[in-house]
Amino acid sequence: MANTIAYASIFQTELDKQLLTGATSGWMEPNSNLVKYNGGNEVKIPNILMDGLGDYDRTNGFVNGAVTMSWQTHPLTQDRGRTFSIDAMDVDESNFVVTAGAVMGEFQRTMVIPEIDAYRYSKIAALAVAGGRASGGYTADEATILNKLLMDIALIQDKIGGGNQLIITLPYTVAALLDANTTIQKRLSVTEFEQGGIKTSITTLDGHPIIRVPSDRLKTAYEFLDGETPGQEQGGFKVAPTAKNINWIIAAQNAPIAISKTDNPRVFDPATNQQADAWKIDYRKYHDLWIPQNKLDAVFVNIKEAL
Repeated sequence: MANTIAYASIFQTELDKQLLTGATSGWMEPNSNLVKYNGGNEVKIPNILMDGLGDYDRTNGFVNGAVTMSWQTHPLTQDRGRTFSIDAMDVDESNFVVTAGAVMGEFQRTMVIPEIDAYRYSKIAALAVAGGRASGGYTADEATILNKLLMDIALIQDKIGGGNQLIITLPYTVAALLDANTTIQKRLSVTEFEQGGIKTSITTLDGHPIIRVPSDRLKTAYEFLDGETPGQEQGGFKVAPTAKNINWIIAAQNAPIAISKTDNPRVFDPATNQQADAWKIDYRKYHDLWIPQNKLDAVFVNIKEAL
């Protein structure tokens, strides 16, 4: 019988690595170091409150202050999965890892990563709108886009200062207008950007990395299909009828906290699988995103349609 536990461990490690490096939003995951995760579908995020400065008294010394650190429990609301079968005639134990790895890698690249990106960006937009950190009603054009983008950057810097690196995320269609602006070239440079341990060269605007994303992942609302209800059998996600188009998201690198966990994949060899003469692989992914209340000022979203 195949060592299915060893196979599961191999797949879990490689799939988590692929998601971190392949998702355009993968840079948000290192912030999950602030999160306590002990398995299951819940995480704990710290909330830190502290007193401000008081007057120093030369007789009595320092004024007492308090620091309160509490842990807020949040569920991983996105609990998604699929099961796959690979016919025993198409693969044997000697090449199972290579074949199944290719299948699962392609599934995650074409189906899972786009969905996770879309969920994260729509969640950021929803939090920004609810927190008064979004504007709407601007249709990007070549002449005005640079000034509009710089003003939105300034809205963040006016709150948190200018010492924080900001990540600018925008669809390729809007990025093309930015590239065509005649005054932008002197403000652009190329720097190394690390995501998932992989360093790549990326264009920056005044030192802020620009991440380009397919426009179908940058909407304000999506429907995530359950894979069973009539009309939803194909699973995946689609743009919601109420969705608006996101021109760009600007966020301090440490503001969004994203987490994704591939639950230990279950692998059944053909001798164990009671349903078919096939290898059976169960894939399950937990994921979610949060922005702590004290980091919301470090985010701003610009939306094409009026809010």
